[in-house]
Amino acid sequence: MKRTFGLVIFDCDGVLIDSERVSAAVIAESMTELGLPVTPEAAMARFVGVSLRAMRPMIEDDLGRPLPPDWNAMLVARIVAAMERHAEPIPGAREILEHFDAVGQPWRIASNSADVEMDAKFGRTGWLDLVAGRTFSAPRLFPEGGRPKPAPDVFLAAARSLPAAPETCLVIEDSVTGIAGAIAAGMTCYGFAPHGNGEPLLAAGAERVISGHHELRDLVALAAAIGAKA
Repeated sequence: MKRTFGLVIFDCDGVLIDSERVSAAVIAESMTELGLPVTPEAAMARFVGVSLRAMRPMIEDDLGRPLPPDWNAMLVARIVAAMERHAEPIPGAREILEHFDAVGQPWRIASNSADVEMDAKFGRTGWLDLVAGRTFSAPRLFPEGGRPKPAPDVFLAAARSLPAAPETCLVIEDSVTGIAGAIAAGMTCYGFAPHGNGEPLLAAGAERVISGHHELRDLVALAAAIGAKA
């Protein structure tokens, strides 16, 4: 069904910023230090879209013992340092955000990453002014135990900021976890798969899969044109 989108909500990692491989390398290094040798590729395959809070019990199950109390804080500090050196934008990402601004299409960013992580990524890429006031971090919104993706809360918080009704929102996600959260929020979700691995995203419930932001620009424009004629 074609529609006019009241709000486009982007995931951050893997959709706007090419940061997932950077995070995976840090996670793999930490797990190896703990006695669980893991490659960055394996860490990325297992933990893409997973919050640190959800990741912790998974690693503890593998270890058979609790992680150190400061493990989360230590890992965040390492990830932030790595992002400040290595984070790069996804091709076409800044252009789509600037295009949406130019045509009056509202957008937000909803992420399981902490604010300090997003600040490092957007600082590295020079996007801090562009995204100011439009980022929604699950750890910031829900610090006491939290409800990160796949819960819908961070998406719903982004929608309330406009405000926009959930059924008018379009979410762009590259992970099964994020797609589950978008669907739980009652929003349309497009999978983002620039490397051609879109089948799991469709299986998770994405309405369609796009391979680049140029496709998103055309689809949103088409929806707006059809909506204006309706």
